[in-house]
Amino acid sequence: MRYNQLGNSGLVVSELSLGTMNFGNGVSGGLNLVFDEKKAQELVGKAIDYGINLFDTADMYSEGESESILGKTLEGKRKDVLISTKYSFRTGNQAFNAGVNAKHLIEQAENSLKKLKTDYLDVVLLHNDDPITPIDETLRAMENLVQKGKVRYIGFSNYQAWKAATMIQRQKDLNFQPFTASQMHYSILNREMEHEFIPMSLHHGVGMMVWSPLSSGFLTGKYTKENPEPAGARLNSFDLGLFDRELGYRVVDKLKEIAENHNSSAAEVSIAWLLSKKVVSTVIVGVSKLTQLESNVNATKINLTKKEIEEIDNLTKPEVRYPATFMGYQDEVLINSVK
Repeated sequence: MRYNQLGNSGLVVSELSLGTMNFGNGVSGGLNLVFDEKKAQELVGKAIDYGINLFDTADMYSEGESESILGKTLEGKRKDVLISTKYSFRTGNQAFNAGVNAKHLIEQAENSLKKLKTDYLDVVLLHNDDPITPIDETLRAMENLVQKGKVRYIGFSNYQAWKAATMIQRQKDLNFQPFTASQMHYSILNREMEHEFIPMSLHHGVGMMVWSPLSSGFLTGKYTKENPEPAGARLNSFDLGLFDRELGYRVVDKLKEIAENHNSSAAEVSIAWLLSKKVVSTVIVGVSKLTQLESNVNATKINLTKKEIEEIDNLTKPEVRYPATFMGYQDEVLINSVK
């Protein structure tokens, strides 16, 4: 396992992180929960053996059960691992039991500390924006958690570039600890962030924790035109509609071709492609069986050639829209002067 800095912070994280959204029992929000406490114990142990040091959860995963199970599996191992969690989605019936207001953020952090059986959280992220809370209120709540030693590093998830950049500037104005992490959906089939979000992240030193790197499993190749809904597949019941399926079929064919050069799989090549991107600090992998974890770890050993990366890039290149289109009119002398 290789390791990266989380953004411009001094925190070193494994290239792969383990996602725990499917920790629990039954079904939650259309997602099958396949890791009860016993199975989760085995999975977490395997992940640690592979060198994974970051485990990601959220207060709303499986209605809070994910945090509780993760806390139990990490007992006795806490000092050797990192935990990230997220807040914003609804956790109660009262109007204020959601969003990024101070009440909700601070109370949920306290709840997480109890469920995760720890006295500090390594990374806390705003899971989503809300339409009413003032930026300064959110930032003061996060700073409060940092100053009290309950949270070490902070970030955001699913935010628009303009909002994230505005918040980072306010942190500087107020002399608050800045965001050093984002948790965003980025994959070969969803590259919209390359226009605005990724340049903003590189400028401010925000490292990306990628969620759904395989586009909910589509990039494994199990979905085909002949069998678009394979039995038991995740997208059958949990589809966020984040990519073009017709393009996806063509992309998977290319990935399989490249995978043959590396004695690997389309899924492994997809993760290797993400790990080649400068903005990516860690890729969060979620698995339904132990063999999938082994496959994901194999992806960290693949070194794609420049040609292979370019082939994938060209196949899924996102449409350039104004004002990005005017980058083509920037002065060539200045552009060529940059090393």
